[in-house]
Amino acid sequence: MSSDFEGYEQDFAVLTAEITNKIARVPRLPPDEKKQMVANVEKQLEEAKELLEQMDLEVRDIPPQSRGMYSNRMRSYKQEMGKLETDFKRSRIAYSDEVRNELLGDDGNSSENQRAHLLDNTERLERSSRRLEAGYQIAVETEQIGQEMLENLSHDREKIQRARERLRETDANLGKSSRILTGMLRRTFAQPGRL
Repeated sequence: MSSDFEGYEQDFAVLTAEITNKIARVPRLPPDEKKQMVANVEKQLEEAKELLEQMDLEVRDIPPQSRGMYSNRMRSYKQEMGKLETDFKRSRIAYSDEVRNELLGDDGNSSENQRAHLLDNTERLERSSRRLEAGYQIAVETEQIGQEMLENLSHDREKIQRARERLRETDANLGKSSRILTGMLRRTFAQPGRL
């Protein structure tokens, strides 16, 4: 099983290296080659996603006690995949701006500013989304902790009520015992020949 995973891992490493190289080349290519390169990168990104899915399936088949190391590697590969997709989006935005400029005859300065503004907004949105997601996660964890505390308090309340009930019973039994002993002492003192 781990040999399958390692084979997928090697394929993924080779593929991501090729994708990184092609993404870096996209902005410098002539328009007709750019279009072909973009299509090629899209295809390779899909192949990389499929490799990740295969590796994920392999990791799920690993016994839980030895799954941790592979899970960490998978997280790293998924982050790498996310970075590749972000880089590719940026190169496509630059490519789209160039195509639009060619069609409209723009000088490129305003589109460059728009592109930079769009990238800034995209990054801000991604940061906000991450913050919202982290906040939601904290809220869920807080709710779980609160629920556990309520359950613990409920159990403690039941224990206290049971202890209080036992105390009442003990108090009642002590009262009975005291009355019985008092009665016995009176009878003993009431009979003069006994002492």
